[in-house]
Amino acid sequence: MRADCGNCFGLCCVALPFSASADFAFDKRAGQPCTNLRDDFRCGIHTRLRESGFSGCTVYDCFGAGQKVSQVTFGGHSWREAPDTAREMLDVFPLMRQLHELLWYLAEALTLPAARPLHADIRRLTDETEALTGRDSGALLATDVPAHRAQVGELLLRTSALVRAEAPGRRKNRRGADLLGARLKGADLRGADLRGACLIAADLTGADLRLSDLLGADLRDANLGGADLTGSIFLTQPQLQQARGDARTKLPRALSRPAHWSSST
Repeated sequence: MRADCGNCFGLCCVALPFSASADFAFDKRAGQPCTNLRDDFRCGIHTRLRESGFSGCTVYDCFGAGQKVSQVTFGGHSWREAPDTAREMLDVFPLMRQLHELLWYLAEALTLPAARPLHADIRRLTDETEALTGRDSGALLATDVPAHRAQVGELLLRTSALVRAEAPGRRKNRRGADLLGARLKGADLRGADLRGACLIAADLTGADLRLSDLLGADLRDANLGGADLTGSIFLTQPQLQQARGDARTKLPRALSRPAHWSSST
């Protein structure tokens, strides 16, 4: 469930659209290969994306869907080799990406001791999700992915409740809250439900986010300097890539410190 760009046909560089902005240097429509995509499906500016005006690319992760579609669903035949399958491949990719993201969350849920009462259900939905990713392209396109996502989401909510119940004191419910630019420096957010919260440019320096649920929280430009995220759940690498942090920020073991974060303490 980690991207392996060497075994992908640059699907994110073709399937996804973007507009000229602070995140992208120019416009690109869906289905149009990025001009930076080379003949070998590698990015020509990969080592200098941010300085070239493509910081948006650095925060994207397909959770391994790219290589699954390229090497399994389409058997290693690229959209360049078989242009008649290009449209179908590009349509399948975002569906596979959703399923792989669900697998990421389900895999994390199985590592949580507090969620042990739900492990049987988590394994069942993991197996069902894995089976969906193994379908052929036609079957994948006919799959009701939103309905399956809703089933997984409900189970992850139950998982979250069990984990957050272990946090001391009163647990804040800020699910889906508009916390744009919020001043939360040093805040005690242990066990908080921050699922889907807008935390764009929020000041979370020194905040205690242990055992908090951060699934889908928008952390773009949020300041996580010195924040404690150990034990937080359903946080992903793309979310960290969008935020700001430093050497003091404490992270869950499964995630790594983004290269662009400050090294100062």
